[in-house]
Amino acid sequence: MNVLLRLAYKGTRYAGFQVQPNAMTVCQAFQDALEAVLGERPDVKGCSRTDAGVHALDFALNFHYDGHIPPFRLVLALNAHLPEDIRVKSARPVPEDFHARYAAHAKTYCYRIRNSAVDDPFDWDTCWRTAGALDVAAMQAAADQLVGTHDFRAFCAAGSGPAAHGDTVRTITACTVERRGELVTVTVTADGYLYNMVRILAGTLVEAGRGKLDPAALPDILAKGDRRRAGATLPARGLFLIRVDYPEQALQPAENSAPKAESPES
Repeated sequence: MNVLLRLAYKGTRYAGFQVQPNAMTVCQAFQDALEAVLGERPDVKGCSRTDAGVHALDFALNFHYDGHIPPFRLVLALNAHLPEDIRVKSARPVPEDFHARYAAHAKTYCYRIRNSAVDDPFDWDTCWRTAGALDVAAMQAAADQLVGTHDFRAFCAAGSGPAAHGDTVRTITACTVERRGELVTVTVTADGYLYNMVRILAGTLVEAGRGKLDPAALPDILAKGDRRRAGATLPARGLFLIRVDYPEQALQPAENSAPKAESPES
């Protein structure tokens, strides 16, 4: 049986999702729980490779196993063995060829900014704080320039795989900036992401909010592909994966065709 699980986790204590040899990761903690429940350690396919400190409200993963525990019982069973900062939210069977990463046709991330002179002790590890005033209207005007299909070389960490091979075209379908009191949230939906793309995008919008970048300059930054003209890479702690979308046919019986692969955000 191929099982799709949805997780929520706070990434503060972890070196990202993917297993690493010398650091605790979300995947390692999850596989430890799987082994405790199933008596085996199946290979896990995650929807994305999140960086150290990045959080998730709706992380998708799948794995195959031949046991007899029904998916709905896996939720409580796994949660009983997981640390409190990782929780399984749901489980369901999916076609045998379903892959949590390659089947995704859109992912939504948000970046949380506390616009205040003082940290909030309750969310300091899930927000990035900046004291200077932010003009949210200017940030939204800049965000509007990023919607559509573009070459996002300027919004990719230098030396990363896609940047090195020229595979840097992505489609952003929505990019919004919202303020609620001191909290400013940048939310992005796209068909795929480059390495550090959302964190660089958020840093660029902050420059617009500070009045240091004209929103009208964004098309030229995209066209020139110059990383130096985009904003800083903001810290990982403000980044959340908030939704992974799959075409309905990808979740249905296996006779349906396999979906097109998409690039992950890291």
